[in-house]
Amino acid sequence: MQLDQLKRAHAHKKEKRVGRGGKRGKTAGRGTKGQKARAGHRMRPELRDIIKKFPKSRGYRFKAFRPKPTPVNLTQLERSFDAGVTIDPKSLVERKLAKMEGGKLPSIKILGTGVLTKKFAVSGCSASASAKKAIEAAGGTIA
Repeated sequence: MQLDQLKRAHAHKKEKRVGRGGKRGKTAGRGTKGQKARAGHRMRPELRDIIKKFPKSRGYRFKAFRPKPTPVNLTQLERSFDAGVTIDPKSLVERKLAKMEGGKLPSIKILGTGVLTKKFAVSGCSASASAKKAIEAAGGTIA
């Protein structure tokens, strides 16, 4: 084999040089007028503006959504339950005083609206100060 017999494995293909006349004259393959057609400047990526809106201090994942607890009043407990019953989130969902949240038991807060005459044992629920006072005054317990 001689040097003058060497051939390329693939045919030589010229790079496309935009904006220099020839077959790609006038708009030079850049479409029509505007910011995108100009040399040396492109529009800013939209995704960059979205990313810049995220809070930087601890990363954007830390602003987790925490649902507020479902409020349940003392009047609802008085109406729905008999005396001496243990009240927990599961029993409140069964009596339709609260709804399941994404297949999980909801967090419940008992509020002190109304008068309580029955004795209840409350567990797994948070309670306001007035509700706690009313439950303990009726002889019940809250844990």
